[in-house]
Amino acid sequence: MVISYACVLMAGVMPVVCAGIAKAGAKSYNNHDPRAWMAQQSGFRARANAAQANCFEAFPFFAVGVVLALLTGVDPTVVDLLAVLFVAARVAYVACYVADKALFRSLFWLVGYISVITLFILAMQNLQIG
Repeated sequence: MVISYACVLMAGVMPVVCAGIAKAGAKSYNNHDPRAWMAQQSGFRARANAAQANCFEAFPFFAVGVVLALLTGVDPTVVDLLAVLFVAARVAYVACYVADKALFRSLFWLVGYISVITLFILAMQNLQIG
């Protein structure tokens, strides 16, 4: 169970990592108006920013999936495995996004999404049994 909690923490930090990738080393970065600066970026910086937004979007769905699975009595080892799968898929997703590998990015997104759907399905199955 500690592993799945750590995975929720890692998923929560991923948007900040993406923001760091987008801004790192940019001599023209303007901290007085960072959103306007970011809107003018292209290439890997723009893709890292898009990955950041997607990480923010994916986080609540994942976190709730972990919590519901644990609250409904899904085997914590299974929850841990699915949580690790999600985080690994999301790390690969971000790497592929920044590197502009669209097909692989989409595949890793799908793996992460399926892992979360699985958490919800297992939670619902436990509710029906219990």
